[in-house]
Amino acid sequence: MSDSFVEATHLIDLSHTVEHGMVTYKGLPAPIICDYLSREASRARYAEGTEFQIGQIEMVANTGTYIDSPFHRYAHGKDLSELTLESLADLDCVVVRATERSGRPIDQLPIDLATLKGKALLVHTGWDAHWRTDRYFEGHPYLTGDLACRLVDAGVTLVGIDSFNIDCTDDGNRPVHSALLGAGIPIVEHLCGLAALPDRGARFFAVPVKVKGMGTFPVRAFARV
Repeated sequence: MSDSFVEATHLIDLSHTVEHGMVTYKGLPAPIICDYLSREASRARYAEGTEFQIGQIEMVANTGTYIDSPFHRYAHGKDLSELTLESLADLDCVVVRATERSGRPIDQLPIDLATLKGKALLVHTGWDAHWRTDRYFEGHPYLTGDLACRLVDAGVTLVGIDSFNIDCTDDGNRPVHSALLGAGIPIVEHLCGLAALPDRGARFFAVPVKVKGMGTFPVRAFARV
């Protein structure tokens, strides 16, 4: 790799930090982060001057910035362990701006959907500005089910959003999750920092731990620009 290529690219973090007591989704428990083995306690196990910390975390899968696999919605859908790296990493990325929307539902995008085939679509709403506030949980912007169906038809590879949920949560219907996950398209929610990305040209990464029998898990989402 040439020095000029290294200088021309950099990485942008698009994920929230997971912290003890942090609420991601109102009604779900916050993570508990603590020592399983503290540095002080470890000293009895190792040679003098040597110590380690082994941490422990208790959390629900929908914590921080996370990815939804088809198994999250469908019992026979692919779980985290079955998602291919090609659907999660080094994806050609398109960012659409929805910060000047007139209402909550996002039904139209200012691009030709046919150009999204094989790409990761990230919807920049600016809602991440309310992270860790009460407002984050109320009145968030979301995609409509009709738009989700059109994204499926367009052949998008992954869809992400920097909002509380990609669906409206005013009722129990989840048409966007149903359409996208039903088509095998992973969803990334609670992104942040999308304002720093160009509309086109970035490469997107959102890889979870390879866990069997789970449909959702936090990711360290980032983009290479």
